[in-house]
Amino acid sequence: MKDAYPAAAEAQQRQAAEENANTRAGANIDTQATYLKLVDQMQQEGLWFASLAHIDALEQRWGVSPDSTRARAEALRHAGQPLPSEAAYRRLLATPLEAAGYRGLGLLAGARGDYPEAVRMLKQAQVRNPTDALLLNDLGYASLRAGLIDDARLPLMQALQLKPDNPQAQANLAMYLEVTQQREQATALMDANKIPATTRAAIQDAARQLVASTRVSAAVPVANNAVLNDNAVQLTLKASRSTTPAPTGSTSRGTP
Repeated sequence: MKDAYPAAAEAQQRQAAEENANTRAGANIDTQATYLKLVDQMQQEGLWFASLAHIDALEQRWGVSPDSTRARAEALRHAGQPLPSEAAYRRLLATPLEAAGYRGLGLLAGARGDYPEAVRMLKQAQVRNPTDALLLNDLGYASLRAGLIDDARLPLMQALQLKPDNPQAQANLAMYLEVTQQREQATALMDANKIPATTRAAIQDAARQLVASTRVSAAVPVANNAVLNDNAVQLTLKASRSTTPAPTGSTSRGTP
C-alpha cells in the first residue's frame, strides 16, 4: 500500500503545505514585495526547497535584489548547500543587508566547526545590527564553542533581555551559567522559564562537554586546537535557526 511506508502521513502533510504555498504564491504575485513576503512565509514554515523554486520565479520576473539574494542564501544553507549559500551571503556584503551576509557566513563557519571564524563573522554582523537578539544569541553560543567563555556573557545577556521568551536564548545563557559554575543562577533561570527536565539535562551535559573540551584545548599547543575543535563531541544546543526576520510582539518576562 502506498500509505504504508514510515512517515507517510508526515510526507503527505508536507506535500499539502507545499501545494498550498504554491497556490498562494500563484494568486498573489502582483508585486515584488508581495512575492517576497510569500517566500519568507514559506521559509518560516520550513519549505526551503519550494522557496528556492519561487525565488527563481521571482528573480526571473523582477530581477535579482538583496532581499531575493538573502532568501536564496538562507534556503541554500538549510537545504545543505554550503558553497552556493556562502557565495550568496558574500554577495550581500556590499548591500544594505550586509549584516545578514556576515551572520550567514558566521553560521556556515559554525556548521563546519570553525568557531573562531564564526565569532569573527558574527561580530561583523553585530556591528551593523546591534539589537538583533537572535544574532546576539548566535554570537554568544559561538563564543562558548570557541572557548571564549568571558566574551559570551554580554551577548547572551543582551539576547535574553531583548527576547525574554526565546527558548534558545534561555538555554544558552543557562549553559553559560553552568560552565562558569553559577549553578544556583542557572537553576533559577530554568525554573523561572519552566524549562523541561530533558532540556535541563541537555544543557548540563553540554556544559560539561564544553568545560572538558576547553580544558583539553588549553593543555595542548595552539597548532592542534583546530583538530580538537573539529573532533569535539557536538553539543546539543544549536544556534538560532534562521536569519529570516522574526515576527514582532514578544511578551516581556524577567531575567536573572
